[in-house]
Amino acid sequence: MLKEKIERVLQRVQKPARYTGGEFGSIVKDKAEVDVRFAFCFPDTYEIGMSHLGMKILYHLTNEMEGVWCERVFAPAPDMQAEMEREEIPLFALESRDPIGEFDFIGFTLQYELCYTNLLNMLRLGGIPLKAADRKGLAPIVVAGGPCTCNPEPLADFIDIFIIGEGEEVNPELIRLYADAKKKGLSRAEFLRAAARIEGLYVPSLYDVTYGEDGTISSFLPRDGAPARIKKRIIKDFDKVYYPEQFIVPYIETVHDRAMLEVMRGCIRGCRFCQAGFLYRPLREKTAGTLAASAHAICEATGYDEISLTSLSTGDYSGLDPLVRQILPWTKEEKINLSLPSLRIDNFPQELLDQITSVRKSGLTFAPEAGTQRMRDVINKNITEEEILSTCRMAFDGGYSSVKLYFMMGLPFEMDEDIIGINTLAKKVVEEFFREKRKGKGLSVSCSVSSFVPKPFTPFQFDPSATREELARKQQLLLDTVASRKVHLSWHDPNTSMLEAVFARGDRRLGAVLEAAFRKGCRFDAWDEHFRIDLWEDAFAECGVSTAFYAHRARSYDEILPWDHIDIGVSKEFFIREHQRAAEGKTTPNCRQSCAGCGANKLKGGPCF
Repeated sequence: MLKEKIERVLQRVQKPARYTGGEFGSIVKDKAEVDVRFAFCFPDTYEIGMSHLGMKILYHLTNEMEGVWCERVFAPAPDMQAEMEREEIPLFALESRDPIGEFDFIGFTLQYELCYTNLLNMLRLGGIPLKAADRKGLAPIVVAGGPCTCNPEPLADFIDIFIIGEGEEVNPELIRLYADAKKKGLSRAEFLRAAARIEGLYVPSLYDVTYGEDGTISSFLPRDGAPARIKKRIIKDFDKVYYPEQFIVPYIETVHDRAMLEVMRGCIRGCRFCQAGFLYRPLREKTAGTLAASAHAICEATGYDEISLTSLSTGDYSGLDPLVRQILPWTKEEKINLSLPSLRIDNFPQELLDQITSVRKSGLTFAPEAGTQRMRDVINKNITEEEILSTCRMAFDGGYSSVKLYFMMGLPFEMDEDIIGINTLAKKVVEEFFREKRKGKGLSVSCSVSSFVPKPFTPFQFDPSATREELARKQQLLLDTVASRKVHLSWHDPNTSMLEAVFARGDRRLGAVLEAAFRKGCRFDAWDEHFRIDLWEDAFAECGVSTAFYAHRARSYDEILPWDHIDIGVSKEFFIREHQRAAEGKTTPNCRQSCAGCGANKLKGGPCF
């Protein structure tokens, strides 16, 4: 009956392939042979979720476990949700089309703070109590992983277990523990206490938080044997980590519609604004031989005509040249485009440019991040204007005529001169193009200027974010000082940046605000066409919570931060030192040049470089 209803509504919605399942590479199992069912939920649309590499890896890894079936669940678009509510169809998994309420685990990946209302909406559509305290019986267990779990506190009321760090080893451990608990008939409370003893798992219901008169946290205390600090899990031998040779091939175009090859995890750079650069430390690489074999297997299995070498900074991968030399012959022969995102301006060799453009040219993207050298030193970007211009020159000589530059505004210690410097630098890039007679199309220089949001586990976690009024003023200054018609500017909505700042560094008291905003109708907050700042402002007012307290307040070095009980391997003392160096405009060398003593290599049991 349910499956018939689903078939009926699919005829009335846009992009029904978002909800059909059955794609090449998807996995269907016999329910009679399954002991544990895992609903892997991505709190955004199918096109975004199916572009996420982590979901691809963990989906296949989990399905290789005997007696375990992992299925995919995505947030329904508004038209599909309306049809589901009209026909009383609960949220369902793609592979079986069974309601998620029938699963043992409901697991969310948290990539962005503005997906939190979608998470609550998906629980509600599945008939799952929103609050963890209201769920009875062993199943379902609601878990969450991904980068946002580095500060899990805003979602503490709703999630049973947070998975801190990388999931390839800890996820199977959690599933096996649950299977054993199910056989033994353990209660929910007994299982959660046992789960808290696994390294990398955080059970928020086992911790009590108190607050001082000034609103800051005064204590954070574990109960029932839970650890005082939760250490993130990492894969120590990355060359031997599980990686699927078969990806699901969607029926419709996705955001990143290509094969992806993860060359390394971590980053050596230490850009002071970049949360991912610290969360994924220490640096671990795969060998060129391992990657070359994976690349060929994935392309053969999926038929993709583009393969992307992914990491936080692919140009820093030490085996990049031998890897490109190994895979280029067959990619050229089979007309497969080789894409290298996350390249740095200061390590982009001409030979590599020649190699990757011998198949097919596409636009190049670079991230100077700031318009002046002073500001690039503050954020520890460690690139010079000459390096930026020489790299653009190299790209133009190679036939490129489209360059996208990423910048930020609202950074700590920023002045108006730094904003104007964005346009000055963009104009110099334009002048570099016209310094020679170039063949082909006219030049296009796109400058995307995002609003800086201070994030946990960065040196700038102590700084306030710029107010909406200040960001609007700086955006107008940027527009007023544009110096070339070849330069195209874009920027972020200050309202979404404010909300992101609130939830990035928030605590448990935000749970009430989140639920209130959700019940008022907030969904897809990362989408401009769905974002409702008026509803969010009503929710904050209703709950008596100040956005300025979370977004626009500086933190002292000795304040207990909502994420201080999470151990990502990088010490708070290191972040304090780096923040002080930023205030002095001093740079810190990258990890291969000199160890800055962040402490992350203790996680893999070895010294620094």
